[in-house]
Amino acid sequence: MTVERVKDRLSAEIGELATISDADPPAVTRVVFTPTDLKARAWLRARCEQAGLAMRQDPIGNLFARWQGSDPDAPAIGTGSHIDAIPNAGKYDGVVGVLGGLEAIRTLQLRGFRPRHSIELLVFTSEEPTRFGVGCLGSRLLSGSLSADAARKLVDRDGNTVEQARRNAGLSGELENVKLPDDYYKAFVELHIEQGPLLEQHKVPVGIVTRIAAPASLRVFFEGAGGHAGAVLMADRKDALCAAAELILTIEDSARNSGAPDTVATVGMCDIFPGAVNSIPSRVQLSVDIRDTNLSRRDALLHALGNACDAIQAKRRVAIRQELLNADAPAECAPAIVEALSKACRKLRLPSLPMVSRAYHDSLFMSRIAHVAMLFIPCRNGYSHRPDEYASPEDIANGTLVLAETLAALSA
Repeated sequence: MTVERVKDRLSAEIGELATISDADPPAVTRVVFTPTDLKARAWLRARCEQAGLAMRQDPIGNLFARWQGSDPDAPAIGTGSHIDAIPNAGKYDGVVGVLGGLEAIRTLQLRGFRPRHSIELLVFTSEEPTRFGVGCLGSRLLSGSLSADAARKLVDRDGNTVEQARRNAGLSGELENVKLPDDYYKAFVELHIEQGPLLEQHKVPVGIVTRIAAPASLRVFFEGAGGHAGAVLMADRKDALCAAAELILTIEDSARNSGAPDTVATVGMCDIFPGAVNSIPSRVQLSVDIRDTNLSRRDALLHALGNACDAIQAKRRVAIRQELLNADAPAECAPAIVEALSKACRKLRLPSLPMVSRAYHDSLFMSRIAHVAMLFIPCRNGYSHRPDEYASPEDIANGTLVLAETLAALSA
């Protein structure tokens, strides 16, 4: 059976790719442009070449594997995701969309299908922000959402620039040449694990994404006054950490009371100086992540955060400064692609659930230059970005076959 063949080959390949890692199993770590990342890319390239796909790589390392259609001048149908992984991650995030995309193409080849529009598997560089602090580096450059000059200014913790890192990885060409033309893709479809619990809770094998939430990321810096924990009286204190704690709770309260469940806000990092048990914190840095599917609602939360900073600064006699890192717009998935996914589910007799993607993906930035949609499959307990991340072989195979049907319909 097709399902069994797809299930067996994908399970084997996902397992094999997971062994190319800087972490001990079951954890997976693959950081962009490291020797491990380059080894994984070579492994994947070999499988694409075995499938007869034409390969190319752009100056930032985005990898394109094309099944040429009968009309070479027609815009392509794209699919794909990423294979880089944050430290101590699992083996399914991104990988399901890449290997599932490859298997969807191989499935159509075995059926004898002949596409009119070329079908292209796209493996994005550095979807994860692990090394350079910016997520979706490859798709941001592909779509023009990040300029080449801005990309060159990105630096990792060791002081290496993007330019140095990519050159050391053997990549050539200029970053200005990464952006794709607006008519390059007719449609782009990304298969991904849900990274949430809804599909599992509803016992539905397929989620069809209609909207993709977008993040705003910022750093907030607090400058107070240090001193001995025993010698400075409470009335005289300018405690930077207390000010930060007040802002953290204000951010949480603002997100909870936005009026919509799609508003989420997270303070994921808190750096405290000097960090001694008997010393009043004089400096604090927070990282803040705010997301929503509605741009005005998301930006209202940013405005509320700014007002809160002003109030806390005056109340606690500390200096507060914000640094906005990015504020991306959310995306609406293309109705025609959503309908093609729905039709594929009906053909395969698989129930589906319309969904919002609260995590953002490369498809968010591809939406700037192409019509996009996403296809989710369940993951156990909604766990992701951790070693016990898991998607069943059956669910992966089902998602892959829905993708294959959709690619066929869009490329005909």
